[in-house]
This record gives sequence, structure tokens and C-alpha cells, in this order.
Amino acid sequence: MKEEKTLKARNSITGQIAGIIIGLVTGTVVLCWLLNTVFLESYYVRSKQKLLINGFTRIDRACEDDKLQSADFAIEFDKICSNSNITIMIIDSDGNVVKSSARDTETMHDQFIAAIFGTVNGAANNIASGEDYKIIRQTDDRLQTEYYVLWGILPDGNLIMMRTPLESIRESVTISNRFLTYVGIIAVILSAVTVVFVTKRVTMPVLELTEISRRMIGLDFDAKYHGNGKNELDQLGEHMNQLSETLERTISELKSANNELKLDNERKTEIDEMRKEFLSNVSHELKTPLALIQGYAEGLQECINDDAESRNFYCDVIIDEADKMNQMVKKLLTLNQLEFGNDTVTIERFDMTELIRGVLGSSAILLEQNGITAEFAETESAYVWADEFKIEEVMTNYLSNAIHHADFEKKISVFYTRKEDCLRISVFNTGTPIPEEDLPNLWIKFYKVDKARTREYGGSGIGLSIVKAIMDSLHRECGVINHENGVEFWLELDINSK
Repeated sequence: MKEEKTLKARNSITGQIAGIIIGLVTGTVVLCWLLNTVFLESYYVRSKQKLLINGFTRIDRACEDDKLQSADFAIEFDKICSNSNITIMIIDSDGNVVKSSARDTETMHDQFIAAIFGTVNGAANNIASGEDYKIIRQTDDRLQTEYYVLWGILPDGNLIMMRTPLESIRESVTISNRFLTYVGIIAVILSAVTVVFVTKRVTMPVLELTEISRRMIGLDFDAKYHGNGKNELDQLGEHMNQLSETLERTISELKSANNELKLDNERKTEIDEMRKEFLSNVSHELKTPLALIQGYAEGLQECINDDAESRNFYCDVIIDEADKMNQMVKKLLTLNQLEFGNDTVTIERFDMTELIRGVLGSSAILLEQNGITAEFAETESAYVWADEFKIEEVMTNYLSNAIHHADFEKKISVFYTRKEDCLRISVFNTGTPIPEEDLPNLWIKFYKVDKARTREYGGSGIGLSIVKAIMDSLHRECGVINHENGVEFWLELDINSK
């Protein structure tokens, strides 16, 4: 059965090759024969006749419009003669030459008279005729040359003769045979190219399928069979492509599932680590205030100092530490909502200048208590697109951070840097620059550069993390820049609605 199928395939391919070559050669020969036999001579004769009739019509129209002797028509007359290889002579009723393109006017005149009256030394055959003209074939025995001659009567009564030479039949045959030779050479070349192409078309698919199967053994599925035919080899190649795609898809699905499993394990491990780190940080941050609350509460309970002033002091400490814990829990809840995308973002247009002045006004008492001078020189409105409530929280965190770290001259400066599509708002405070190695970690939860100082003013290390989460939710940038005499924190907001 396999041998029979193989034999049929060979016969099928051989038949295709033989049919293509025989059809191509036969079609080429038949086409050349038809062109030579049917179209060449008739096309040549019609072309000569059309040239004469077209020239006569143009001259007849010029005579009718009385433009025959004009300078403009003289140019057109020369074009008719030169472009169409026509000799023209016009004579009046007295036999005088009115207009001629012939070099030998006298000889042309005699041939003109002979053509009209049929007295030339050769036969004159009528070819075609019209209302005002007649076309004849005339042979010049002396030159052994044939001509088509049109003679007729113009509207002004003058006679016109137009003559164009005809190449001999032998010359036409020579041209025709030369044409057939060129076509035959082309046919041979095309046949040879076709044989090479078809042969490769038979052998190349077999080699290509062998290479594809070898690569599939090594699980390389990039190799594909490229065939557009409908024979058995092309069908086999298409089936191998489908098999390759199925295997590749199956292996890809297995790898994807395996990769997802690895990612899930990694995410689980990462979440576990984050949970442990979070619990450790929260425990560390709550340990001190809880210890203070417990210690002072026990002092109150045991009445260590029974005077009213001591009791008030103990209560103030407990209230202060409880407030710090409350603030930290609120910030953690806010940060959790931002990080998990549970907080609603409302984009609106508002005046950043007005917002900053409001934040500075709210912090006026704190600035005065710490002996800090705040500068904001902007007076014009600066409209931006963002969530006004969240940007107010960002500016509050930036300003609070600047107040707690202002040193030396104790100055805070808020200023703008206007860009093409956004507005950069910066908060600068004088003081010691932040160590370069700490800059990338400032936005991490509970990270503190100077832990003693942070604890001194009750900082939790969450404020800048909230700033980063807010700016990420708005898809805008924020950052920090060290200067010689201080630190600059900045954020950028859209000034366009897009």
C-alpha cells in the first residue's frame, strides 16, 4: 500500500511537470504563430492607411479654414511629413505646385499625374477610397519600391497627393522571422527556468519536511513548512505544521502553569516576609507608647505621687502616647487603602497656590513654636489636575517633615518649577543633607534616617510612604534632592486635562 501511494505521488508530480512544460512551450509557439499570421500584415497595412487618411483630414480641415498657407500650419505640415514619413504635394488646376515637401518637385509632379491617370510605369491598385480621396498601391520599377498613394481634391479645388513607402514582403518576412527567433529564444529560456524551478519544487519540500521532523525531535517548533500547493507533499507539510502548533501550545500551557505555580509560591513567600516585617515594625513602634501608657497608668493606680500636678502629668503622658498610637494606626489604614487600591481617586482642577497657602496657614503655630521662617513667594494662581484632598495630605506631610528637620537658619521655602506639561512643587528646608545611601529608602514604611530625632517629635516613618502611595495612585512622580545647605522634596502634577 505504501509503495502504491508513493508511485501515485510520483506519477502525479511528473504529470504536473510535463503538463507545465508542454503547455508553456506549446502556448508560446502558438501565440507567436497567431501574431505573425493573423495580426502582423493587417496591422502594418492599416497603420499606413490611417497615417495617410489622418494627414489628408488635417490638411483638408486647414484648407477649409483657409489656414493652408499660414505660418502656424506650416509647422503642422512639416510634422505630418516627418513624423509619418509622408511626402505631400498640392497643385492647382493649372498644374502649378502650391505646396510640396518633396526634394525633387518635378519628379514628384510627374508621378502625381501618373498616379491620377494611371500612366506610371507600373501597376496601380485601388486600396481604399473616400468621398474626396482615393488610396492606391503604386510600384516604382526603377527603385523596386512600393508606395501607398492617396490623392484627392481639397475644398479649394486644388489636388493633393500624399505618398508613403511600403517595405517589401521580404523585409517583412525577415522582420517576422527575427521576431519569431527572439520569441523562441525566450521560450527556451523560460522552459529551462521552469524545469529547474519545478524540479526544485519537487525535491525541496521533501528535504524541508525532513529538516522539520529532525528539529521537532529536539522540541524546536519554530520550523514551519511553507507550501501553497494542493499535492500530497503540501498536505503532509500542513499536517506537520498543525502537529507542531499543537505540541508547542501544549508544552507552552504546561510551562505557563508551572511558571504561575512558581510565581504563586514566590508571591506567597514575599507576602509572608512582608507580613512578618510589618508585624515586627508595628510591634516595635507600638512597644514604646504601650510601655509608657502601662507604666504611667500603674503609677496612677498605685498613687506614687498623690498630688494633682503629678496626676495631671501622668494623664497627659498617657493621652499623648495614646494619640501617637491613634495617629499611627490611622496612617497605616490610609496607607493600606492606597496600596491595595481601595481608596477612591477624584481628579479635579484646583488652584495649587491657594492649597499651599491653606497648608501654611494651618501650620503657622507649629512654625512659630519651632522658630522657623516659611517662604512662599507665588502670588498667581496655578491650576492643576489631581485629587485635591490627597495633594493636601502630601503637602502636609512634606511641610511637617520639613518643620521637624529644619536646622541652621531654620528656613522653609515652597516654590514652583513650571514645565511644558506639568508643574513641579518643591518644599525645601535648611539643615543637614540626607546620606545618599538613605535616599532610596525614604519611601519605605517605618524607615527612619535619624531614629532618635524621629522619636523625639513622635514620627512613625509612615508619612513619606503615604506620599509615595498617593503619587503612584495619581500616576505622577515625586522625589527628593540633596543640596549643600538642606533638602528639597518635590512632586509633579498635570496642568493639562489630558
